[in-house]
Amino acid sequence: MSNRMYVNYDNQYHRPRKRRGNGGFTALVALTLVLVISVIGVFLYSIFSGNDSPDSNASGTGGSVSVSDTNASVIVNTLTPAAEPTLAPSQNSVIFPATAQMNVPMGTPASGLSAAERGVDESVFLGDSKVDAFVRTPALTFGDPLNYQSVAGVLTFRGNNFRNCASFGTVPTGTTTLEQAWEYNGVGSMSSSSWSFSWSGTGWTGQPLIIQWDWDVQQTMNLYPEKKAKKGLTEVIQATMDGNVYFFDLDDGTKTRDPLHVGFTIKGTPAVDPRGYPILYLGQGDNNGSDKQVGFRIFSLIDYKQLYYQNGLDSRAFRTNWGACDSSPIVNAATDTLIYPNENGMIYTIKLNTQYDKATGQLSINPENYAYRYLLNGISGSDIGIESSMSIYDHYGYCSDNSGNLICVDLNTLKLVWAKQLDDDSDVTPVIEEDNGRVYLYCGTEVDWQRSDVLNYMGASYTYKIDAMTGDVIWRTSSDCYTKNGEDKGDDVNGGMLGTPIVGKKSISNLVIFSYCMTKGLYSGNRLVAYDKTTGEQVWDYEMNCYSWSSPVDVYDADGNAYIIICDSNGQIHLVDGKTGTRIMYLQTIRNKGTANETKQGLNMESSPAVFNDMLVIGTRAGSVFGVRIK
Repeated sequence: MSNRMYVNYDNQYHRPRKRRGNGGFTALVALTLVLVISVIGVFLYSIFSGNDSPDSNASGTGGSVSVSDTNASVIVNTLTPAAEPTLAPSQNSVIFPATAQMNVPMGTPASGLSAAERGVDESVFLGDSKVDAFVRTPALTFGDPLNYQSVAGVLTFRGNNFRNCASFGTVPTGTTTLEQAWEYNGVGSMSSSSWSFSWSGTGWTGQPLIIQWDWDVQQTMNLYPEKKAKKGLTEVIQATMDGNVYFFDLDDGTKTRDPLHVGFTIKGTPAVDPRGYPILYLGQGDNNGSDKQVGFRIFSLIDYKQLYYQNGLDSRAFRTNWGACDSSPIVNAATDTLIYPNENGMIYTIKLNTQYDKATGQLSINPENYAYRYLLNGISGSDIGIESSMSIYDHYGYCSDNSGNLICVDLNTLKLVWAKQLDDDSDVTPVIEEDNGRVYLYCGTEVDWQRSDVLNYMGASYTYKIDAMTGDVIWRTSSDCYTKNGEDKGDDVNGGMLGTPIVGKKSISNLVIFSYCMTKGLYSGNRLVAYDKTTGEQVWDYEMNCYSWSSPVDVYDADGNAYIIICDSNGQIHLVDGKTGTRIMYLQTIRNKGTANETKQGLNMESSPAVFNDMLVIGTRAGSVFGVRIK
């Protein structure tokens, strides 16, 4: 296997660290003694002079006292140390404390990437009318991902606006074991709309949502009585390809309520409102419902009422023949705004105008949908569908499209800032990192259309670190992968990067980790590779026999030790040391465990998992959803 690398060192930013010698320490001690003696003198003077009021030059809030004398003037600063940040119940210890300053300005796009240079044709619509010189009011802005949500859980694909965390809370210190804790095996299948196969189980990206509801919200929903009465209920929401959304108790996998029957295949990852409102945002993977409609919907989780439907076969789009929605939506709580890219190439931004009364359970929305479309010079409208989810820094949104373009859009003006042509198709969601005053994106490509003369071949899966504010490449690597093209037969299995990368935290904060699919041949092999964030040099790799479309997940114990979990196409879950890439163990999941129908076959984990404290949840193409205890 080759591992090619290009590094742009000119874009690295290094800040030298100053060293202090003993001489500086001695001077500091002497100065401290002088200041202490001065303060004591002022105190004694104020007592014996009978002056019991503050000096007129002293600040009552800044902790600063000014002392005047005929011979000297001394300012003494007695600043109160900043309080240590505390972790709120809704905040995730994995990304605590907040580190992003969210103040990095947009730079000048790299050569050839600006909207003008790419010849963009773009429009904003409200209904059928074009909106000239759109400016969002109030302005939308996202903060540090620690503050994305008001309730505990994993509420959208990869957890937040940086798309950097599919785990919530910590795992036990010294984690060594995975244990199958529960299984739901009742997910069925549904015929595809126009192909000769059926969709079954859960698909790509298919990540479950996990939410710990506020008690008052819990009381208003259509939960089973025993679940409504359960304190600290943590609910799993699993959208599936059989036309249903299922709801489970994280503790034991029992159902918490009846399924939500939507009647069409759902492949991607939905989202729950980050304010803890009982609202589900849900995209459609195929137009195989009885009504033949396709798009995305908003549902009330109080009574399953459909609150909104956006038709994906949108006459305003440049791509009018397909309207599925595998992207995972995201909500800006402060401005009550939904952001939802679509496979028709449109980016929908909806001012929801939500009205929700927790006490009575009354819920309504009154949407204003500002839809953005774009087309780049030389790109066909049929090639711009967006399957990646959008990551957001402040008010800049990032995603990739089917033409292999990674784009940056100003969400407050709905204008393209820059667009970079990658080396192949990319459905991977870009992950954001703010580091040392700069903002970076980590993303990669599949092996898809590098060759047109053969159906099955080996190509290169490319990996990028990109300056998010200019589109400039910091470093690039690649790994050889195989691909199989058979879309109309249901065995279309792209090689390369299908799993969204991990930006390391805590003990592995120097690493970024990517997963490469089909490295040993068709349907075979996977490489999990950790790179040094700064240089792009490989630090470790973990070889797997089975391929994986599932995104790897990083989990941490209370001491900050990192563990990587990745699921594969044979139903195996691998537990890997995050610092060394050494396998700790792997678990073979078993369907119908302990019964006469027990089997290990067919448990393709195409979907991505989510983790809440010590419990991992993952769906399979076989129709089983597993709860796995991390011990």
